[in-house]
Amino acid sequence: MVAVLFISFVICLAVGVPVAFSLGIAAVLYFLGSGMPITQFAQRFFAGLDSFTLLCIPGFTFAGNLMNQGGISDKLLGFADAMVGHLSGGLAYANVLASMVFAGISGTALSDTVSLGGVEIPMMAKQGYDVPFSVAVTAASSCMGPIIPPSVPMIIAATMTGLSVSKMFMAGIVPGILMGGGMCFVCWWESKKNHYPKRDKMSSLKEILHEGKEAIWAIIMVGIILFGIMGGVMTPTEASIVCIAYGTIVSAFIYKKLDIPTFYSCLKATLSSASAIMGLVAFANVFAYIMTKERIPNMIADSMLSLTSNKYIILLLINLFLVFVGMFMETIAAILILFPVLLQLATAVGVDPIQFGIIVVMNLVLGLCTPPVGVCLFAATSIGDRTSREMGGNGNKLSENVIALIPFMISNFTVLALTTYVPALTVGVANFISGK
Repeated sequence: MVAVLFISFVICLAVGVPVAFSLGIAAVLYFLGSGMPITQFAQRFFAGLDSFTLLCIPGFTFAGNLMNQGGISDKLLGFADAMVGHLSGGLAYANVLASMVFAGISGTALSDTVSLGGVEIPMMAKQGYDVPFSVAVTAASSCMGPIIPPSVPMIIAATMTGLSVSKMFMAGIVPGILMGGGMCFVCWWESKKNHYPKRDKMSSLKEILHEGKEAIWAIIMVGIILFGIMGGVMTPTEASIVCIAYGTIVSAFIYKKLDIPTFYSCLKATLSSASAIMGLVAFANVFAYIMTKERIPNMIADSMLSLTSNKYIILLLINLFLVFVGMFMETIAAILILFPVLLQLATAVGVDPIQFGIIVVMNLVLGLCTPPVGVCLFAATSIGDRTSREMGGNGNKLSENVIALIPFMISNFTVLALTTYVPALTVGVANFISGK
């Protein structure tokens, strides 16, 4: 029946059945074939959703949608441009910096790409940047979304394995900042090499303060999330609800771009994305129960440990495997299926669970920018193609964007290596902040 479980799952994926339903169909066939009561399927399905922490997924998603509809993309980019626009390649830096702030609101990479990319890519192209470079920096910087807290993948990984969401959020701060710093270095290098434009003069203090005033409300939301959770004032779920109230007030009464139809549109979009995630979590919980019952994680761990017990080699093999998986499978689905299995192997060789959670999330998120299923790369390419044609060009080719993306991916994979082999950057920081 284990063979039936996996074969049916693979066949469903191959014929185009969504991952959530592929998991569900495979699980139902296992229950029917093994003679187990189907009522256990329903019990495990709803047990996967019976978590207070999971409520923060629709919460943070809704708050991000509200702030984005309130014009946050323009405000953040304007402030970042005022700060660094006078440097060579200033808009590229602004792109990365805006993504770092937006990452602290949305928690997802694709929303970063679509929301900021729709403003950034046309703006960069009109000021003289190559469209492939503009697409590459937008797609690469969006990978910080699930690394810098809040992070939907981290919430799911922590919830399904009983880890602390707050500690995982804290552990993602330094890797996220390192990713941003590395991409800024690549922007500097590419801008010098290609002589990308910069503003004639540095913004005056008055201009910086004006743009900062416009963007401060978005930055305050990041502060609410980070300091509220880290300070122990709020749980992640409570922080998400506070952010919804805050985002509604700011978007409606300060930015004045949120009306009843727009609010309804945000709510509808949130329900659509959150329900899809929750359904995936529920079906994956049934699938994970079956794998645990059949001792599949133990078998995989024993097989790997029979080859080598060296922690560093095990981590290297896991990284290579996850990078490959990330090229083909959606991030949340991969975490739900693989994280519990690989966590047992990692802890067996002495890797801290919180550190390993960050490693897994980073690996799979980087796959969002790699073909053949790099959704952030494809989303940015679509915006770049439209921008190129509007400017009288011949469009934007995916192959050109992939070439332009290589330096950014080298930078991000370097940060991944540091995160993998230097625990102080993740669990060390989390323990320091939490006082443990």
